[in-house]
Amino acid sequence: MNLNDEPTIDQLAQLLANRKDRNDSHILWVCESGNVHVEGLGAHAEEAQFESQRPSMRARLRTYRRGLGYVGKKAAADREFVSRVLHTLKQEWQAAKGASGIHVIDRYY
Repeated sequence: MNLNDEPTIDQLAQLLANRKDRNDSHILWVCESGNVHVEGLGAHAEEAQFESQRPSMRARLRTYRRGLGYVGKKAAADREFVSRVLHTLKQEWQAAKGASGIHVIDRYY
């Protein structure tokens, strides 16, 4: 899914559905080209370490902690939640894509 190409709720839902909430905490992030990624944080990884290993990262949502239901099939089926995340990403991407550093998004619209 790319934020520059009219992303859809279904595309974002698919990204979320492909992850297992019980296995790991996750970070949803956007690279400089606008592609959206959802990756596991790792059992012993810190957010700063995760960011430093992805130099193309321009924006990210706050970390989705394991077991709280932000990723997985149930999260993907919650159309209101997915819609809010997508709307937030679209809004925040406009500011983040031209900025340097990483824009951390900590609230939804």
